[in-house]
Amino acid sequence: MPRMSVRQLWKAKLEGKLAAKDWPEAPDLRRPAFTGQVLGIDPSLRGTGLVLIEFRSGQPAVLLRTRTVRVPARRPMAEALAEIHRAVAAFLDDFDVRHVALEQTIYVQNFQTAQILGAARGAAIAAAALRDLPVFEYPPLRVKQAVVGVGRASKQQMQRTIMALLGHGAPLAPDEADAAGVAVCHALTWREEAGRPR
Repeated sequence: MPRMSVRQLWKAKLEGKLAAKDWPEAPDLRRPAFTGQVLGIDPSLRGTGLVLIEFRSGQPAVLLRTRTVRVPARRPMAEALAEIHRAVAAFLDDFDVRHVALEQTIYVQNFQTAQILGAARGAAIAAAALRDLPVFEYPPLRVKQAVVGVGRASKQQMQRTIMALLGHGAPLAPDEADAAGVAVCHALTWREEAGRPR
């Protein structure tokens, strides 16, 4: 087998084209591929990215729906949070979502920004929690490393890689590309042992 990059190996794994013998030094690739629908969320008060991807064993991942929840700055925070909650709830009600994955907030410059981001995240998480769906959070560096193979990848690199992995021709909006990255990261790195996720 010719030498492949980490991204190419993961893409082959998601498509069911990589056998365990092809990369024996990588035990994560020998485990069964994740199957099911993942709702990826990139939370923000004025521009939350939502992407629903279905991962099927032995087949390429399928992009089912995307949306950026845009809320004008003139609208109060409570209305923005309600809009985020409604948008996430609509995805969850319309599809058979198995897991919800969000980008974790690692660093913000001030307390007010942290509060606003926390509120947006809470609105999204509450929609999933009310439906008893498991929610997983990933730091941005882990998402970039899982998807691109480099923790300091640029947004453009992420967008190109996501488009290649999903076979999606049109570029996704920036918030949607970030949400797709979280969903793909979840599918690549999540595993279950003895019925318990870790």
